Amino acid sequence: MSGIGSSLVSPPRYRNNVPPRPRSEAKRARIIDVAMRHFAEQGYHAARVADIAAELGIAKGLVFQHFVSKDGLFFEVYKRAVRSFAAYLDAPQEVRDRGFFEVLRYWLARTEHLLHEDWIPYRISLLGNYGTDLTLKREINRFHMTEDPYGTVAFVKFGFERGELRQDLDLEMIVSILDWTIERFQDALLTEELDPGLFRRQGEIGERKEARIHQFIDLLSRAIGADSIRTHRA
Repeated sequence: MSGIGSSLVSPPRYRNNVPPRPRSEAKRARIIDVAMRHFAEQGYHAARVADIAAELGIAKGLVFQHFVSKDGLFFEVYKRAVRSFAAYLDAPQEVRDRGFFEVLRYWLARTEHLLHEDWIPYRISLLGNYGTDLTLKREINRFHMTEDPYGTVAFVKFGFERGELRQDLDLEMIVSILDWTIERFQDALLTEELDPGLFRRQGEIGERKEARIHQFIDLLSRAIGADSIRTHRA
């Protein structure tokens, strides 16, 4: 609980407001490369800055010189990881032509690539979302709000322009709904793939991933889709 308590009275100790020079930027990038693997393999708390520095052949103090603290290093690692993921509207044109909910379906159907192709960035994103203290989590939330790395705002505007989303809900509300639900549903799909029995009630047969995605999209479209309003009014 010390992390939560201290976060209420102490400012974050991982912001270095001095812009890095070109040579310094290359060193920072190398540190982030190695740190990303250490955090992914060992977790946030078990990873040690001393081990990262030892692998790089540099003094531990040099890491702190660049990133101020372990939190600061992880925050830069987290941003690198999240920025490596595709945005919603990076879906192929033929998928975008089919509409907002088909874009969602496309990305959900490709969720398993997070395990097979992007395991390290995905592991880092999980640590940032679920395995950090309140201060760092607050900074991560601020990063998502200011940078919007998945292009959620542009994606929701795309849905509005196509007339597929409810006009009585404002953009920020729908963005929040997507932020709250999509990532956690993907986590559930991946958890089920790693442990197929986890989501089965005793005596029941687990549903196929495609069926789960179909049900999720159906529920979401009933909540935020324009057709849900027309059906309700009818």
